[in-house]
Amino acid sequence: MWDSATIMMLAKETGTTLYMTLTSTLFAYVIGLPLGILLVVTAKDGLRPIAAVYKILDVVVNVTRSIPFLILLMLLIPFTRFVVGKSYGATATIVPLTIAAAPFIARLVESSLLEVDRGVIEAAQSMGAGTGTIVWKVLLAEARTSLIVGATIALGTILGYSAMAGAVGGGGLGDVAIRYGYYRYQADIMIVTVVLLIILVQILQLIGTRLSKRLDKRITN
Repeated sequence: MWDSATIMMLAKETGTTLYMTLTSTLFAYVIGLPLGILLVVTAKDGLRPIAAVYKILDVVVNVTRSIPFLILLMLLIPFTRFVVGKSYGATATIVPLTIAAAPFIARLVESSLLEVDRGVIEAAQSMGAGTGTIVWKVLLAEARTSLIVGATIALGTILGYSAMAGAVGGGGLGDVAIRYGYYRYQADIMIVTVVLLIILVQILQLIGTRLSKRLDKRITN
């Protein structure tokens, strides 16, 4: 059972899982980062309070986050097929992964930015800094450590989502666990895929933790 073909398959699908996770996280941040910034800026106590914009964004984020990933995955099949030309496989899975992760990331970004000391923001305003300058040089700069911690959490969550996508032919280790561990009752392969997923999460967590500590200006050597 544990021949070279099986080992090569597991190695390939591990790479596929990383491909789906890292790519969808990147795309999700392209959407979620500005969305999180807008939530902070347009909030009642934000730099540019706009109640209507904030309420719309808040509702969109809450509604999207409330939909279970597997249901969202199926709901987005027509859209996924429109974007990539098919609704199965690793590349197709990136579409629903991105849409599912973007609002989650927006909340992580919002939470990180809200941790920034209000006094630092007011000091920047008193010196005549504009909204864009404050966002870029104050909010994002001051919250960088928290943002990296949030990115680490997001990677672990998206990795879990990618495993769930295996239930509908999404590819990766989740697909291996379903096809071999569930349908063929090969418990050993199921266990190995779980161990590999745990190892991937731990590696990503370690990288994120070390990077956040390195960028945390409060930690002195």
